[in-house]
Amino acid sequence: MRQLSFILVIAVMGTAILLWLGKWQLDRLTWKQGILTEISEKIYADPITLPIRPTVQEHKFSAVSVTGALGETYVRVLASQKHIGAGYRIISPLIIEDRRILVDRGFIKTEAPMTAAEDRQISVLGNLHWPDEIDSYTPDPDIQGNIWFARDIDALAAHLGTDPILIVAREVTPADPAVTPLPVSTQGIPNDHFQYAMTWFSLAAVWSIMSLIFIWRMRRTNKGPL
Repeated sequence: MRQLSFILVIAVMGTAILLWLGKWQLDRLTWKQGILTEISEKIYADPITLPIRPTVQEHKFSAVSVTGALGETYVRVLASQKHIGAGYRIISPLIIEDRRILVDRGFIKTEAPMTAAEDRQISVLGNLHWPDEIDSYTPDPDIQGNIWFARDIDALAAHLGTDPILIVAREVTPADPAVTPLPVSTQGIPNDHFQYAMTWFSLAAVWSIMSLIFIWRMRRTNKGPL
């Protein structure tokens, strides 16, 4: 009797904890969806002029519109596109009056020819961004081969002689047919809370069923009332 009562308590407690974890993940899902909505609204808001001193806390994802002279140099950052394959992001300096900033012009396939860099005037509609792409496994850039493995804003700015400010282009006018803009979006932001919730709810169901089967077998073995 005591053993069965103890197992019943464990079964109920275990199920309750697993259900609570599932509910917590659903709450996190609601929270994350709210954040993604705020980010999307910021990305597609009416563009502002480039702030004097943009900060990641206040201006990340902010839509901006700028016009300036495209620098002759550029850096290739290794990237990949679904259904397309490997390629590079092309990052160039953009000279806006007395300022030099970075502009992520977009994507080019590895085997595609890159048009010669030229000093020309362009208008860019895009978003301020501070990508978090560096970890302990990120290789150092191949400077001679002009291949980088992450958008390290500080390092790129030092290499290209710009301020550590990056605009990821959504539209470039006039457009470069060799480069396809790869704009900022919320698609790369993880949001797996629904899957986590379903996992916890599934475990709760399995825990409940296994507990009931175990209790049923013990009752048959003991041949006595619970």
